[in-house]
Amino acid sequence: MGPSRVTPHWARVALALALLNASLTLVNVWPTPFVRLSGDLSLEVLGACALLVLLHRVVAPRRRAVARVLAGLWVLLTIGRYADVTAQSMWGRPINLYWDVPHLPSVGAMLATVASWGTIAAVVAALVVVPSLLFLPLRWAFGTVIDGAADPRVRRAVLGLGVLAVVWGGVQRLDTERVPQWPGVATPVTAVWAAQARQYAFEASGAGVRELGPAPAIDSTFARVQGADVLLLFVESYGSVSWERAAFAEALAPVRATLDEAIRSTGRTVVSTYLDSPTFGGESWLAHISLLSGTEVRDGATNTRLMAQQRDTMVKAFSRGGYRTVAVMPGIRGRWREGAFYGFDEIFDADKLAYNGPSFGWWDITDQFALARLDALELAATGRKPVFAVFPTISTHTPFTPAPPYQPDWARVLTKNPIDEADLAAAWAVPTDWLDLSPGYVRAMTYAYQTFAGYLTLRRDRDFVFILVGDHQPPALVSGEGAPWHVPMHVVTSRPAVRDALLAQGFRPGLRPERPVTSPMHLALPRLLDAFGSR
Repeated sequence: MGPSRVTPHWARVALALALLNASLTLVNVWPTPFVRLSGDLSLEVLGACALLVLLHRVVAPRRRAVARVLAGLWVLLTIGRYADVTAQSMWGRPINLYWDVPHLPSVGAMLATVASWGTIAAVVAALVVVPSLLFLPLRWAFGTVIDGAADPRVRRAVLGLGVLAVVWGGVQRLDTERVPQWPGVATPVTAVWAAQARQYAFEASGAGVRELGPAPAIDSTFARVQGADVLLLFVESYGSVSWERAAFAEALAPVRATLDEAIRSTGRTVVSTYLDSPTFGGESWLAHISLLSGTEVRDGATNTRLMAQQRDTMVKAFSRGGYRTVAVMPGIRGRWREGAFYGFDEIFDADKLAYNGPSFGWWDITDQFALARLDALELAATGRKPVFAVFPTISTHTPFTPAPPYQPDWARVLTKNPIDEADLAAAWAVPTDWLDLSPGYVRAMTYAYQTFAGYLTLRRDRDFVFILVGDHQPPALVSGEGAPWHVPMHVVTSRPAVRDALLAQGFRPGLRPERPVTSPMHLALPRLLDAFGSR
């Protein structure tokens, strides 16, 4: 065989191997949805190609069918690799198919509400076209390897490369300091899929429910808050990054000063701390159930297990203490099974809140309206029991656009025209930069602080304990690479006994939270209950 024929033959096989290897070793370009080549080696590629050359006599007669089947499988593996590396960059946490997949339609509908038609069309086209574009070159690559396996030199080269990669990867792991780590050996994508399959089987078998630990004791005398309403607001995407990144801290300083002044001018005080959230960048309900149940819930599977049981909750404890318990859930448009688990007396979902104002994003309802509606429906009445209300806010939810304009005239908030047309048009006119959500985050957090300050000022004569706690950091697109899972908690009150009890537990006076982190989210429950009345 002459050089003119050997060079193209080897070149095609080398190109096919490089293409297959690249498909399973892509790494993310942080913090974007894009990927780049890493130069790492894929054991899955080398293992599959080794089998092809070892079985070349059996495979060659079925070349087309084998190439098609392997290409289809490789499309799934490539998509799995992309999802694995991109989820970490975009949201700061790994994917969990068991819990995440059922939420994809809602997430897609939410993002479509604020995305342009061009962006939506591009995403839909990518979902349809990309698998096809991946399939064709992958089929060619596998066909080329099968053809090349007829040459014994190709067989020896492929097998030798596979053995070398296994040995090299093992040596790298044995001595990470002295052995060069590039090129590395990529984590097998099949291991990611296998872990997802094991997780699904574990939950489907019922083993997850049996593994859940015993319920903590949840109790309080509520002696220090008797007669006061207690409002617990989970502030969406309110993370420590908003205080600790210089750009955010500077941009939010004026509105924080406004909130601080509203607290002090109404005769109240505030103490603050950092908590360790059980989630990052999303899945707010994990933070909600952790704090309200006193059980750490860091994944959707544990959440499902917990709600399958009869457990005591913060809500039920307040009910035993003589409180009327209500949930304000503007983001809920259908059945909310968590409501029965928590034990609320009343749940104000989107329908019951009856919002008739202009639309804002996927949920329509603004946080200011929801708070004003809670005030009108529950808190304005006289001769009633004290109220314990839980309100997960939504106006600071990713992608933070459009940020509602704050309405200083609270009398207008519950009307059909709560916002001037010019302000409404300006809010919707702000474009969404999907690669830089930070400006939108600042606008959304500014609106949240304005709402809290406005309500405290509006109800300066009210005796209540006002708890603001972040559910999680904003996604990694905003919070940055390697950000901690820490969130602020503020407790605003006019009751010195509550303030002093929290200070004794490590809270700091003032609005600014300081390190160290006081506790994980779930352990904040007994701390609060002790501050409300020693058990």
